[in-house]
Amino acid sequence: MLALQVFIKVKPEMIDAFISATLDNAAHSRLESGVVCFDVIQREDDPESFCLFEVYRDSDAHLAHRETAHYARWKKTVAEMMAEDRFAHRYRVLGGRG
Repeated sequence: MLALQVFIKVKPEMIDAFISATLDNAAHSRLESGVVCFDVIQREDDPESFCLFEVYRDSDAHLAHRETAHYARWKKTVAEMMAEDRFAHRYRVLGGRG
């Protein structure tokens, strides 16, 4: 399995719109057969900071996710909401889910 943490800093005035768009993307992502987990979290001490925690069955499932209409819609919608470039860390899942 492949896990990703995607770190995102959002402009303060865009937080609500970002949450709405991101929760919509997450809901659609969870319907994909290759998605094990797709969580959206927000820092309590820094509400402009978010993390997407995504787990895929394999790298191919992640590539398939990036080809979906809902991902393309999310990426376009939130592009101007970000205060800085998002970045991600990739992990190999050693235990836990699945």
